[in-house]
Amino acid sequence: MNDLFLRACRRETVDRTPVWLMRQAGRYLPQYRAIRSKTDFLRMVKTPEIAAEVTVQPVDLLGVDAAILFSDILVVPDAMGMRLEMEESKGPRFPMPIRTRDDVQALCVPDPLRSLRYVMDAIEMTKRTLGGRVPLIGFSGAPWTLATYMVEGGASKGYQHITRMMLDEPEIFSALMDKLTEIMANKRLEIAEISDIGDAATRDDRHRGRAQHRAQLAEVGALEHSVA
Repeated sequence: MNDLFLRACRRETVDRTPVWLMRQAGRYLPQYRAIRSKTDFLRMVKTPEIAAEVTVQPVDLLGVDAAILFSDILVVPDAMGMRLEMEESKGPRFPMPIRTRDDVQALCVPDPLRSLRYVMDAIEMTKRTLGGRVPLIGFSGAPWTLATYMVEGGASKGYQHITRMMLDEPEIFSALMDKLTEIMANKRLEIAEISDIGDAATRDDRHRGRAQHRAQLAEVGALEHSVA
């Protein structure tokens, strides 16, 4: 196996920086675009054969040092009972976002080996296709980042709804974060128990900077409330 990426992850000395491409970076490939023209994004993610094929494309065509699974962090809220939609040129959307305590309580705790079976199958197919040539990287969303999408209903620039929830309804916010943390921990545990299906994993916490800023706002709000 080309283990350059894994050695770099372990902070070992390497002769060059390893190269690997997220799924977005493969969109310019004619082979990817040919498949994408025949189906929608979510169908690609949820069809293991297609997900495996496009995962391996950059390895076959460009000779990169690692493959990263073709998937999306929002498959977890989708498995929890939220209906995920992908709008062309607009991105992910949840038509019924989380706004109340009842909404949080209605979220199920999914069994990864059932509701996310297509992810497991895609990993297994990809590993077989790679044949040990390069490592396979898996990824998942961090609880805060997932929560922003679930509460806002999609991508957001202002984060108004989740900020309001943090400040005005902290119990609901905490209940949502507790449930997401439990689910992500169990999801990782289940995946780890299936031996040798992945070689490395990364956590997508793209909105972490916003979390720190919103936490500061929450502290200020709590202080103002106590003074008042």
